Amino acid sequence: MVNVTLDAVDIRLGNRSIVSGISAELEAGSLIGVIGPNGAGKSTLIRALMGLLPLAGGSVRIDGRAIGEIGRQAMARRLAYLPQGQVLHWPLTVERMVALGRLPHLTPFSRLSDRDHAAIERAMERADVTHLRARDATELSGGERARAMLARALAVGAQGLVVDEPLASLDPGHQIDVMELLAQEARGGALVIAVLHDLTMAARYCDRLLLVDKGHLVADGIPAGVLAPARLSEVYGINVFIGGEDARPVIVPVGRVQPRIAL
Repeated sequence: MVNVTLDAVDIRLGNRSIVSGISAELEAGSLIGVIGPNGAGKSTLIRALMGLLPLAGGSVRIDGRAIGEIGRQAMARRLAYLPQGQVLHWPLTVERMVALGRLPHLTPFSRLSDRDHAAIERAMERADVTHLRARDATELSGGERARAMLARALAVGAQGLVVDEPLASLDPGHQIDVMELLAQEARGGALVIAVLHDLTMAARYCDRLLLVDKGHLVADGIPAGVLAPARLSEVYGINVFIGGEDARPVIVPVGRVQPRIAL
């Protein structure tokens, strides 16, 4: 199992403060959604969590160890990462691209083992890209590419999975499939962290939500508590309709909050 501790994390890009004072204990066995409006600092926070951005203050610890003390290959074996909006430049087949997920387990010039091939096959099945194995990955549609990238992350077989906007470009059926898959990973004991924009998917599948706005953590808890209409109005500037069952609600934005007119 893998656990992540964020302690008063500050991140600056140039002269701008992007994330300020975020603290949270992210525990194994849970699907944690990171939500918030565009530009809130969600992806920046995730990249810092992965050790890809320097901290201006605070710390990130993986199972009690500072990320700076963990080697890149060891880090990659513990936390698989799927960034948003990846662009493919090399004409690899889907199967070969998914196989890149096994690199953290390989030494220089070593070959894929039977265990590696089994992990690759399983990842392609779970992401529904087995039928695409021989296709050139650069020729895939946006949704097919998103699923192939997810398969690459799954092929790592890490105890933690960090995904940034995993539902982008997916049709509704595959969105449900991906959220079911992420929830299944969490139920199996993995820590799963997902940056999400779809509030209904976040409400229905996540065990816990972190709501980020203007670089600050403004709410942290179970979806029903975080996704209160008044809070969504304040953070997103929207009015919402909430329907469905209490445990698996449907959240529909119905309009922008109208500014008050001074009398």
